[in-house]
Amino acid sequence: MMEQEILLGNGAIARGLIENGCHMVYSYPGTPSSEILPEVVRYKKTLGLNTYIEWSTNEKVAFDNAYTASITGKRSSVIMKQVGLNVASDSLMSSAYTGVKGGMIIVSCDDPGPHSSQTEQDSRFFAMFSHVPVFDPSDPQEAKDMVESAFLLSEKYEIPVIIRSTTRICHAMQNVTLGTIKECERRADFRKDTSRWAATPKFRYKLHKELNKKLKKISEEVSSREDLNYVSFPGDTFPFGIISSGVSYSILKDILSDMEIFGTVPVLKLGVPYPFPERLVEDFCNRCKRILILEDTDLVIEMLIKRNEKILGRSTGHVPSEGELTPEVVYSSINSACSVPVKDEERDFITSVKSALQAKDLPVHRPTLCPGCAHRASFFAIKKVFPGGIFPSDIGCYTLGINLGSVDTVLDMGAAITMASGFYQAYHQDGVFQPVIATIGDSTFYHSGTSALINAVYNKARFILLILDNSITAMTGMQPTAGTGEKADGTMGNPVALSELVRGCGVNWIREVDPYDLTTLISTLKEAGDYIKEIGIAVIIAKHNCILHTKKKQDLTRKKVFIKDNCTGCRYCVKSFECPALVYDENRKKVDINRKICIDCGVCADINVCPFGAIGT
Repeated sequence: MMEQEILLGNGAIARGLIENGCHMVYSYPGTPSSEILPEVVRYKKTLGLNTYIEWSTNEKVAFDNAYTASITGKRSSVIMKQVGLNVASDSLMSSAYTGVKGGMIIVSCDDPGPHSSQTEQDSRFFAMFSHVPVFDPSDPQEAKDMVESAFLLSEKYEIPVIIRSTTRICHAMQNVTLGTIKECERRADFRKDTSRWAATPKFRYKLHKELNKKLKKISEEVSSREDLNYVSFPGDTFPFGIISSGVSYSILKDILSDMEIFGTVPVLKLGVPYPFPERLVEDFCNRCKRILILEDTDLVIEMLIKRNEKILGRSTGHVPSEGELTPEVVYSSINSACSVPVKDEERDFITSVKSALQAKDLPVHRPTLCPGCAHRASFFAIKKVFPGGIFPSDIGCYTLGINLGSVDTVLDMGAAITMASGFYQAYHQDGVFQPVIATIGDSTFYHSGTSALINAVYNKARFILLILDNSITAMTGMQPTAGTGEKADGTMGNPVALSELVRGCGVNWIREVDPYDLTTLISTLKEAGDYIKEIGIAVIIAKHNCILHTKKKQDLTRKKVFIKDNCTGCRYCVKSFECPALVYDENRKKVDINRKICIDCGVCADINVCPFGAIGT
């Protein structure tokens, strides 16, 4: 009997990389992809493997390292979320032309919804744009199994391959059948060839022609691969059929099975949507009078099918153009497609497909910073000192400063600094000094803050930058940063001090403050405000370890917080400070302390968040 293990989809992908002899694995953390690399670490330690594993400073750095390993002949993988592929896109485009030697897999995890991302972008479009094959697994088991097919395809055609997972696969759990660990003994052997690896535009034209030939051959191959595609066609022709891909297929299968019509309705599931398996899709379309396309997140398959009146999907309004294809949405889309007027001889079949599926409304709670999070104190201090300031921020836990009125803009990684510079220059052109206070996390600063800060210094911008240093990448699962010096496998590397990095960018005014020391933080902000009026950029490193990061034991002076009898129940503290430990008691009509989650940091009392002084220590 084959060995099995209950795994997250991310764990299944990690297992696939290990089983297929991946030598080098690189990543930058980002939900929903973050658990893959730690699972590779777990298998490496458990099985005693010689796999190299790295948390890189950003996705392009990770991509370039993995690509370099592959052109020495080794198998490599680079892991990121969908917006991380934006950061790595320059390298991705070129790598498709130059190709690889050892198999190279790019794992890009999409976030339909979105649940924890700034966009719902679809990595399959990046595959089309860059001309590389993309595998689209429908469940954790298939995600693991596709790793082997992706490595073999990558090496057969010397081309990087994307495995595109999504949140519902990444975080689904399944009893996964494990395979054997294949030893892939290869020594690095880079063969110089400047016409390929250092190609000038003349050679790139030739490489592009070769790439197009590869893609045509791959399309022909995947059209006939039954292990990558699934076709159910219980007859010669049908009034109605469905083409699906990825997790949308798993949802579709569950719905049709619940309705006891799976196997009755023609279904085509595509495991490799690009390069498009034209022969397979054309045959299916020729045998159906109407076809519904179900795919997350965008209309990739729908766009690649030659346009005809048979196709129903996002472009026709039968599938929503935004949001995740949840079971409720898939069911609604099937109903919508079945509501299109049909001929009499088709009506019985279409009617048999329609059934009832009731959606349930669940309570929605907006996300908030954890009890005792030092970021809350930083944001409160910023708002107090600069009530008329402009507050650009960045991607991370601290985005939740929106709730505290201390975050005005969030664009992408590193944009807190570039937008702070942009705000300064726009107002400065009009002869107006507008206080700008930017916030960015320590991990995000290492990721993409340095180039932005250098640009701001060089162009004489003036603003305050708070680097909210909690010494970890908290939002995505407590991955180490370059500042901690801890590597992916727990061993130590060489830590890079934030203050030295900031100084190297040309900033002269740098202060480090613990946000729990609100008196000092507020006075430091005022000092920084005076500095930026006349001189340049002021950087405050607001340093306090993440409350949830248990590896870093903190010297926290506990202050027993309590609510005094003079609480009026105005709820100002609940709304303005938004600490989850401050709760309103509907029965008593007063605020109370939730002792289960309060850490007694005492910050709410220290800052006099209650206008009546009803919070004491």
